[in-house]
Amino acid sequence: MPESKKLPPAKPDPEEEKKQREQMQRRMSFSLSYLLVGILFLWLFQEFVLTPMMIQATEIPYSEFKQKLANKQIVKVTLRENDIIGEMKNPTPNATPATLPFETVGTAKSDPKLIEQLEAAGVSYSFQRPPSPIGSFFMAYVLPLLLLGGFWYLMYRRATGGAGGLGNIFGISKSKATEVKASDVGVTFKDVGGADEAIAELQEIIQFLKSPEKFAKLGGRIPKGVLLVGPPGTGKTLLAKATAGEAGTSFFETSGSEFVEMFVGVGAARVRDLFEQARKAAPAIVFIDEIDAIGQSRAGAIRIGGNDEREQTLNQLLAEIDGFKTSTSAPVIIMAATNRPEVLDPALLRAGRFDRQIVVGNPDLQGRLQILKIHSRGIKLAPDFDLERAARMTPGFSGADLANVMNEAALLAARRNADAVTLDDFSAAIERVIAGLEKKSRVMNEGERRTVAYHEAGHALIAELVPHGDPVSKISIVPRSRGALGYTMQMPTEDRYLMTLEELQDRIAVMLGGRAAEKVVCGQISTGASDDIMRATELARRMVTEFGMSEKLGSVRYAGQPLQYLGGTLEDSSHLSQETRQLIDREVQRIVTEQYERAQNLLREHRDALEKLTQLLLTKETVDGSAVKQVLGK
Repeated sequence: MPESKKLPPAKPDPEEEKKQREQMQRRMSFSLSYLLVGILFLWLFQEFVLTPMMIQATEIPYSEFKQKLANKQIVKVTLRENDIIGEMKNPTPNATPATLPFETVGTAKSDPKLIEQLEAAGVSYSFQRPPSPIGSFFMAYVLPLLLLGGFWYLMYRRATGGAGGLGNIFGISKSKATEVKASDVGVTFKDVGGADEAIAELQEIIQFLKSPEKFAKLGGRIPKGVLLVGPPGTGKTLLAKATAGEAGTSFFETSGSEFVEMFVGVGAARVRDLFEQARKAAPAIVFIDEIDAIGQSRAGAIRIGGNDEREQTLNQLLAEIDGFKTSTSAPVIIMAATNRPEVLDPALLRAGRFDRQIVVGNPDLQGRLQILKIHSRGIKLAPDFDLERAARMTPGFSGADLANVMNEAALLAARRNADAVTLDDFSAAIERVIAGLEKKSRVMNEGERRTVAYHEAGHALIAELVPHGDPVSKISIVPRSRGALGYTMQMPTEDRYLMTLEELQDRIAVMLGGRAAEKVVCGQISTGASDDIMRATELARRMVTEFGMSEKLGSVRYAGQPLQYLGGTLEDSSHLSQETRQLIDREVQRIVTEQYERAQNLLREHRDALEKLTQLLLTKETVDGSAVKQVLGK
């Protein structure tokens, strides 16, 4: 057989050798610095902590000790190997304590007559065995050095390991994500209602997780991230869990706020640890709830000479998503949820990171019906319980709101010892969630009660008289726990997504109907309309600054950046001139005043109906919407 030729040894890489030398220098520098600091700390500890703790007596010269012994001021002594300790009388008469501890350097060997003098003075004396030199040396030097050495070892391991720093020593750089195994997820799309469009988009993600090779063989790239955006309580977290349940993969759940700690670098270390766990458990889904806690935009944040922990965490998250290996055999997809997409950093939202952005909004009528069917599975409903009517009674409710209302209805039915939950229980639960508990113990005088009745009757009549008012379902003058002395509940006949100028004006008129009734009947106004005025003013301002419904200001936006799902805007009026602000205020005042006068005129025209409805409320306290039609002759 031919001899095999030996390959020449590979030449060392100069760059690698340079890195190794630099790493060794860093290690040596760290060890020497730590050694010097440790020795200094040990000396300072023994000099200023241990020594003062061990020496708690007054040190006196030996000559003074002999003089006090001759004057019989010494009470008792303990003779040790190198010094004498004991107690002497307090030189201050009638002072507390009567004796003071002392210490002096001297021994019985150096003063042979000391024992005779002690006996002559009647001093109680004793001898103390000298301490073990080995034990003293161990306590003074060996034990502190062992502690410093152990701490150095941990610091050295973490410093050379390159992650976490001091935080890793205490385990705080470990990710706090909760891993849920595929068999323990227990949630599928059957448990989610009112999100058909979102489920349709997530079905594609499930296919990526189940059969990634199907897409990869045609050159397709598996998406890295899915961002769920929508109002609070719409089921974003539930959708993420259901996706993992449908795909049969592991599920890592965490929150954006869990990455940020007081230690610098901990957030970035936790991001690295989370992604490392996900790679090991692949195929898997990583879900970060409320990602806006670490993903806020860095625009406009000028920081000179400092590091922001939140920004470091975001940078690490961006780097990990870019380097996320979604192999065909073990894909990992990151999902996140937020209700503040307008504050997220553009680098987080760009293509290649969060490839899918799915909107999860409040459910429509059919969606609410699906959600109520899901949350009523374990609840015994009455035979005549109409789920569709219940869905119509809850416009604008999120999935969490519907679950809460259904649960409250079951509790109310159980409280009255009923056999099943009725639609009346459901209606009472809506009132309880919106307005709070009835406070029948709050007693109003007759004048206040009459004012509240006129106020609520005014709301109800205006809602029935304006062309675009929603039908009234219930009126009550029973006080509620959230501060309401009464309420008028309206039930829209359908979900609305667009509002015209006339419809918004009618809404403002309905809001001001209670104040208008007080003015028309009593000739004076009360504080009961404060919430109505606030909501009417806010709507009028939005009409002027957001919807462009003012002829004087035109179709121009003057409001700040809108919050898509939390309501309101990020107010910023710095771009508005003083004249524009004044004009906006005048237009808002004009709209509110016009509708207030309109409500007064309508109530004057139907004064008899107002009196009849008020008397009915004073008698029954709670009436349904049909009473409004009856007093109006409809």
